[in-house]
Amino acid sequence: MNIGEAAQASGVSAKMIRHYEDIGLVPKVARTDAGYRIYGERDVHLLRFIRQGRVLGFSMKQIGDLMGLWLDQSRPSRKVKQLANDHIVELDIKIRELQAMKSTLQQLAHDCHGDSRPDCPILDALSAELPGEHIETH
Repeated sequence: MNIGEAAQASGVSAKMIRHYEDIGLVPKVARTDAGYRIYGERDVHLLRFIRQGRVLGFSMKQIGDLMGLWLDQSRPSRKVKQLANDHIVELDIKIRELQAMKSTLQQLAHDCHGDSRPDCPILDALSAELPGEHIETH
């Protein structure tokens, strides 16, 4: 199948397929005499694997590590579980950071009058100097 068909079958855009090939995440595929890429079912399966990894928020490096383990039939499952558990810890940290951002923004939005007055705590907070930070202007 060509790249468009592989994209449709895998749910990964043709642009991302090319990118994955460029960064070495997926191997280069065979080409026709005219230079068009030719994909097989194995390639599509690999692309689906990558897409699912991205849906779960794994980084490209983590997906590469997972693919290596997936392709290694003698792998110990503890390595796969460790990668997943490490990612869960990263997600927990991101969730706490997002919750803190949301809480701060909710408070700022609450404090903003939202009327015709020009003063706005949201803009004030965005333009405020951070503790220990000094911005020099010349």
